[in-house]
Amino acid sequence: MSIEKVRAFFAARGRGGDVLEFPVSSATVELAAQAVGVIPARIAKTLSFKSPEGCVLVVMAGDARIDNRKFKDQFSMKASMLPPEDALALTGHAVGGVCPFAIENEAVKTYLDVSMKRFETVFPAAGSGNSAIELTCAELEDYSGAAGWVDVCKGWEETAV
Repeated sequence: MSIEKVRAFFAARGRGGDVLEFPVSSATVELAAQAVGVIPARIAKTLSFKSPEGCVLVVMAGDARIDNRKFKDQFSMKASMLPPEDALALTGHAVGGVCPFAIENEAVKTYLDVSMKRFETVFPAAGSGNSAIELTCAELEDYSGAAGWVDVCKGWEETAV
């Protein structure tokens, strides 16, 4: 199971006990915010997009939406979401639990959107539809092995912290 891989990933880094597992679903931003007890914007959602090499993951604030123009300018391709079965095949995580951790496929590149930088900590999924981990943006960057920070989202600027 994917959550076990993510738990082992964090255990190897001394953070195994920090993976939160909920008795309820956290598969959507709203459900995750309820499970964690934070505003939806602090949920770090991970979306998977088709790329010529495989897959691009974009981790963004829960209140952000992809801006198609910014995405195309950044990645030189259309923002086309992967079908759920392709997301699972490429990342090892099912939709609802897709996260940038414990991914062993070099065809998957992770980017972090600046929409999260307004928060001290955010809550990305941890490999299942009922899990999360609280991380600072610097920790998220480190643990995800992100290729960098990007500005490919819209709609989040209006949300107060």
